[in-house]
Amino acid sequence: MQLLVVGALLSPGKRTVTAALRVLGLADDPRFGTFHRLLSRARWSSLQASRVLLNLLLKTFVPSGPLVLGLDDTIERRTGSKISAKGIYRDPVRSSHGHFVKASGLRWLSLMLLTPIPWAHRVWACPFLTALVPSQRYNEQRGRQHKTLTDWARQMLRVVQRWCPGRKLIVVADSAYAVIGWLSDLQQGQPITVITRLRLDAALYDPAPERAAGQMGRPRLKGDRLPTLASLIHDPETRWERVRLRRWYGETNREVEIVSQTAVWYHNGLPPLPLRWVLIRDPQGKFSTQALLCTDLLLSPVQILEYFVQRWQLEVTFEEVRAHLGVETQRQWSDLAIARTTPALLGLFSLVTLMAHERWQGHEPWVRHAAWYDKTLPTFVDALAEVR
Repeated sequence: MQLLVVGALLSPGKRTVTAALRVLGLADDPRFGTFHRLLSRARWSSLQASRVLLNLLLKTFVPSGPLVLGLDDTIERRTGSKISAKGIYRDPVRSSHGHFVKASGLRWLSLMLLTPIPWAHRVWACPFLTALVPSQRYNEQRGRQHKTLTDWARQMLRVVQRWCPGRKLIVVADSAYAVIGWLSDLQQGQPITVITRLRLDAALYDPAPERAAGQMGRPRLKGDRLPTLASLIHDPETRWERVRLRRWYGETNREVEIVSQTAVWYHNGLPPLPLRWVLIRDPQGKFSTQALLCTDLLLSPVQILEYFVQRWQLEVTFEEVRAHLGVETQRQWSDLAIARTTPALLGLFSLVTLMAHERWQGHEPWVRHAAWYDKTLPTFVDALAEVR
């Protein structure tokens, strides 16, 4: 296993077992089949490996305090009749609001630790737990109950909560996880704070009034209906507050205008969800007005914005592992090998970060320069070069 890890780090192209053996000078090793069986047959737990990796990340970067986690899914484009768990999904990279592009492949749901990296002077998203989300057709053909993306997300977050008792979890996710039932489930027991986008036409209400003494009938679930967030955008009585954020998407010290309030999000047949909503407007007019929700009513609007902006680092990590760690170049056909290889390659991103951090404790990081690109802070490419 150690040889496979070293080979995956050193391989310049495809991340196959044979490529890892060649880069280590083991192309003539007659035991090459043993390396393949480590992924397709050997008995070891990817879940336990994820727990070990998370403990290393927490010990190094977040020894105390709340854990900020990023939750997002990605499509690994794979074709072939032997890739049984694949499905047809919307391609989030090539699609737009007016153009729909489909992609055939495997859907992965990844949970990443969002933590500041001292030598990078920014927040990185370090993957530690990734699960394969099989398509509905795959489950139907095998007589299994289909689990949606939010079902997998709920299970993964509860697993992390058991691994880290006593630590508060703050999860940032995109609009796919703005689901009342899912958000309400995460507030049961030890609550998990979720920050995600909110529809501008969401049905928001005042909290239910207190029940009067001797009142008959079922207790109310909600109060009076509130105006939609879309109507507040053009309401001249809306009082916008201008705040300055330390970090925005590719910018620093960015000014935005916000308005925030608490409410209850309710839909027939679903439990009422207390939340804090934040409406964001750009005084420069570079992006359209949008809304966020947070299930923790005590977080300030500025804290909610600063947490949510970190979500962009998940997309950066997905791009880095495709460009430099060979995700989508592996060629396993066995179901077990497929379920193990992609999470391992994503975990290599965190492993490289930990190893580079250990090496750069005693001296300044070395940053690669080019005549056409003057870079002052190290990126993942520099960390990978240091580890190699």
